[in-house]
Amino acid sequence: MASELQYFVKESLERGQSRKSVKDVLRKAGWPLDEISTALDAYAEVDFPVPVPRRKPYLSAREAFMYLVMFLTLYISAISFGTLLFQFINKWYPDPLLYLTPNISAIREAASSLIIAYPVFLFVALRLERAIRKDPEKRTSKIRKWLTYVTLFIAAGVIIGDLITLVSNLLRGDLTTPFVLKVLVVGAIAGTIFGYYLLDLRTEEKPV
Repeated sequence: MASELQYFVKESLERGQSRKSVKDVLRKAGWPLDEISTALDAYAEVDFPVPVPRRKPYLSAREAFMYLVMFLTLYISAISFGTLLFQFINKWYPDPLLYLTPNISAIREAASSLIIAYPVFLFVALRLERAIRKDPEKRTSKIRKWLTYVTLFIAAGVIIGDLITLVSNLLRGDLTTPFVLKVLVVGAIAGTIFGYYLLDLRTEEKPV
């Protein structure tokens, strides 16, 4: 079916139909907007008698490796930062009965992970962003989109689980200050990641 859509778009553009009219008729025929946009984006918007195909972005093994490293270090940084804040909350609001006291070993490991992982994340993210500025077509790489959607899925799951835990404790009447602060920490970290990458996707997936 995808080849039929591509053939139809190519034939329509060759016969002088505007992109808007092609999109409108395909929408009436039931085609989803993202598939229509992908088919139309395959051809450059230039004044030429026949449709001019865009250069398809090529993602090298090196770039794929960098995206994997970027998202891996993002996860490590988020977990380590959350762990540090949890331990600080335990320090500010200790509860010996529940063993909510600072764990020096956990603080040391989280700090070490954050010191290593976060600079690597920033370095790789800046390198990839610089490469995209030089070649905007790289923004459409499939591995980048897949990893972004996986990150959104994980962040959404964390947010939902965070809210469920909050409501569950609220119904039990067990809302302590340390608990509320930890819920806010988890929600803030996951929400920031979710919001940033959702905005990034919406920016690049604007309909034609």
